[in-house]
Amino acid sequence: MTKPAHYTVPDIPDSRLYRGFEAIVGGYWTKAAYRSWRRRKPLGRIDRDLHVRVSRIDEEGLDVRAIWFERLDGTDLPPWDPGAHVDVVLPSGRLRQYSLNSDPDDLSAYRISVRRIEPTAGGGGGSVEAHFLAVGDRLVLKGPRNAFPFVASPAGYLFVAGGIGITPILPMLRDVVRRGVPYEFVYTGRSRETMPFLAEIREIVGDHEIQLWPDDEMGAPDAAKIISLAPEGAALYCCGPMPMIDAIRAQIPDPQIDTLHYERFSPPPVLGGRPFRVRLEDSDVEVEVGAEESALTAVRRVRPTQAYSCQQGFCGTCRVRVLEGEVEHRDHALADYERDGHMILCVSRAKGTVVIDG
Repeated sequence: MTKPAHYTVPDIPDSRLYRGFEAIVGGYWTKAAYRSWRRRKPLGRIDRDLHVRVSRIDEEGLDVRAIWFERLDGTDLPPWDPGAHVDVVLPSGRLRQYSLNSDPDDLSAYRISVRRIEPTAGGGGGSVEAHFLAVGDRLVLKGPRNAFPFVASPAGYLFVAGGIGITPILPMLRDVVRRGVPYEFVYTGRSRETMPFLAEIREIVGDHEIQLWPDDEMGAPDAAKIISLAPEGAALYCCGPMPMIDAIRAQIPDPQIDTLHYERFSPPPVLGGRPFRVRLEDSDVEVEVGAEESALTAVRRVRPTQAYSCQQGFCGTCRVRVLEGEVEHRDHALADYERDGHMILCVSRAKGTVVIDG
C-alpha cells in the first residue's frame, strides 16, 4: 500500500484536537488524521443523524457484545478514520459514545463493542441497555467524529490496550499492518476470557509476535517492560483503565518514545478544585459541590434525571444554561461563543454560587 502523505501539525488549540486524553504531538499527522481535523467542529457538536438498524450481534469475550449497524436505506455509511467514535442514541434517550472498531475500508456497516457494567459496579445504565438491543432494532447514531487522531509515525508504533480498550486500537492495528509500518502490540486484561477479539487480532497480525498479558497468568502488567518493547522513536497509543494508563504515563518521558496518546474510560479526577454551590433555578434547590467531586455528581444527588454521557467534558450532553455566577470552564465541548451563559457539569467548576436553568 502507498504510504500516506504527511502534513505538519497545525497550530490549533488542544481543545479542538483531543477528548479525555493528553497528547504530546510531534512530527507529522497522517493524511486521514489531517482530513478528520479539517472537517471537525468543536467536539460537542454533531449535526448529522444516521438512521440505522442493528444487523448483527456477536459475543466477544466475557460480558462484551459486538454490535453491527447498517443504514436503513442500505447505502454506505460515512467514511471514518482509526480512532473515530459515534454517539449512540439508545432507545431510552441515553447518549453514549463508542469507538468504531470495524474495518474503515468497509462502509457497508459500523461495528461497536460494549462491555456490560452493572450499576452496582459503577455503570450508568447505558451498557446494560445496549446489551438488550436485538437484531432489527432501529436507532440513531451521531457522527462519526475523531478525537483520538491517528498520527503518522514513520519510526513505528507501540500499541497498548487494556480489555475493552482494544476497541479504538483495532482499526489502528489494521492500518499499520496494511502499510507495513513497524509496530509492537501489548494486550492486557484480567483473563483471556475478558479480552475481546483475540481471534480477529491473530488474523490481522498474522505471524507477527504480540504480547498477551492476562493478569491471572502473568500478574499485573510491568509498565517499564512494556515501554521497552517500543521501536526507537515510536508513537505510543494507549487505551484502557486508568491504573494501566497512569502506570504507562509514569514511564514518560522516555527518549525511546516520541509521542504519547491515550484515551480513558472513566471520569478524570478533579485537580485543583475548590468547593462551590449550584442552585437549580427551576426548583430553587441549592447543592454543595465538594472540592474533589464534579458538579454533575452533586447535581445528580438532587436531580437524578440529569442527562450526561462521557463525564470527560467533550460530548456536551450535560450542558446547562447558566443564569448567574462565574464559571471556570474546563471542557472541550463548548465553542467560545457558547461559554458565556453555559456550563458543562461533568468537568467545569464555578466560584461561589452558580445558578443554572433546568
